[in-house]
Amino acid sequence: MQSPKSLNELLDRIGEVAEEHEEVSMEQVMEAVGRRSFGPLLLLVGIIAVAPGIGDIPGVATVLGIFVLTVSVQLLFGRKDFWLPQWILKRKAKREKFKKMAETKWLRKPAKWIDKVVKERLEVLTGPKATYAIAAACTVMALALPLTELVPLSTNLLSLGLVAYGISLVANDGLMALVGFVISAATLAVVIMGLG
Repeated sequence: MQSPKSLNELLDRIGEVAEEHEEVSMEQVMEAVGRRSFGPLLLLVGIIAVAPGIGDIPGVATVLGIFVLTVSVQLLFGRKDFWLPQWILKRKAKREKFKKMAETKWLRKPAKWIDKVVKERLEVLTGPKATYAIAAACTVMALALPLTELVPLSTNLLSLGLVAYGISLVANDGLMALVGFVISAATLAVVIMGLG
């Protein structure tokens, strides 16, 4: 299956998986969005973490951090087909949680706006070398995600950085990569100050 080309298409695919299963596993969602592509996987994790009702569950940020760390490190080592432990792949949630995430106006309205403004530009920031830089940044973010559970709103902010990186790679939009770098740097500073 071809990887989604927009944020709305990714949300549509999540909604379709939720319609087909009573409980939805991480593996099922990954298969729907493209488990071999770094951009859609980052976008998926960012949306899950920022979505109301899922990202706020204690422990979710830690699991998502392990997910991002596992994938980003593999990319840094040149692996094309991402391996994930079974305990992450088999982790399930009720279909209602994913349907709510896919259908909520809180995500759909910004998604429509983002899809309109995103376009191919500054492609030097989404090419192979830039992808490694994004993977390195995501490795740092993944290590920080468990700590964000101790600092209010920081999980959501860091997740927006993952969404920006994901969109940049999906749409070849280097400007979104820059936005991701700014958001992640600012959020990491907030986390460090919040823990200090």
